[in-house]
Amino acid sequence: MRSARITRSPAGARELEPTMDFEFISEAAKRAYLALPRDIQYQFGTDLNAVQHGKEPLSKHKVLTESVGPGAIELIENGSPAYRAVYCCKYLNTVFILHAFEKTTEGVDQPAMETAKARYKEMKRRVEAERKQAKRATVAPPPKPRKRGK
Repeated sequence: MRSARITRSPAGARELEPTMDFEFISEAAKRAYLALPRDIQYQFGTDLNAVQHGKEPLSKHKVLTESVGPGAIELIENGSPAYRAVYCCKYLNTVFILHAFEKTTEGVDQPAMETAKARYKEMKRRVEAERKQAKRATVAPPPKPRKRGK
């Protein structure tokens, strides 16, 4: 991750500019996140903002490489009920929100992990498509035709 850049606001205050973009991988992921209680949205939002600025999330978190994919991280809020949000910030300099849910089981919430894994695959397809498009855009244009002499 890149480090945050310091800028000045119009009032002259120093502000950190995010080093990563933020995006829900789908409307379904956005709806799931917005279905969380407001205080959990705020807590996870603070964590995701820290990640955008190149920092570690403040909440407890764990890597989900084996169950979801490389770079997938689960934000954890234990309690009764417990809540989770799964994101990935490994590609296209973007924090992708893959899934958010209320945890309903003691162990691994298998349906939630399957949803996160399917959305991870969707994210990877989008990343590859954007990389291919960017590569085509950077290919040198054809040479200009030469003008004929008089």
